[in-house]
Amino acid sequence: MREPPPPYAGEGPHALWHVSEDDSIRHFEPRDGKVWAIATRLLPLYWFPRECPRATFWAESVSTEGDVERFLGGDRARQVHVVEPVWFGRMRAHRVVAYRMPEETFVENEDRFWISADPVDPLELVELGDLVERHEVAEIELGTDDDLLGLWEGVVASSLGYSGIRLRNSASVGNQ
Repeated sequence: MREPPPPYAGEGPHALWHVSEDDSIRHFEPRDGKVWAIATRLLPLYWFPRECPRATFWAESVSTEGDVERFLGGDRARQVHVVEPVWFGRMRAHRVVAYRMPEETFVENEDRFWISADPVDPLELVELGDLVERHEVAEIELGTDDDLLGLWEGVVASSLGYSGIRLRNSASVGNQ
């Protein structure tokens, strides 16, 4: 199993979460046999509008000093999230919520996701608010890059831990 990112400021206890733009869900039915969730440590990977392409990265135990210096300024405790500039402003106003899920029927897979084959009723709904501010409070660096896919290629070729989500939505996809 891959290593998770480092802890973030105000992380709180372990819990399972499902992030959505829909605040009206009261019952989750499995889609293709699965209800998806993530643990608290990975929750910041979803502090974005759903369709927002993002590259996130951090040091793992096997990360080389050269890669840590190049991408993290030498700080192994640093976690970096990068979006295209057009998405930064959208993150301040876009509405995203997190549902805290009961853990009983969930099992963690090899990719750090938690899966339930059974229907699930969430325990709590949390409004995430200004997603840029949420990153600031968590002390997770949020940056922008006009060439998100170029950055991503470098990160994937490095020894860092990473997660790339919705990269197919990058404005630079059609320019390659």
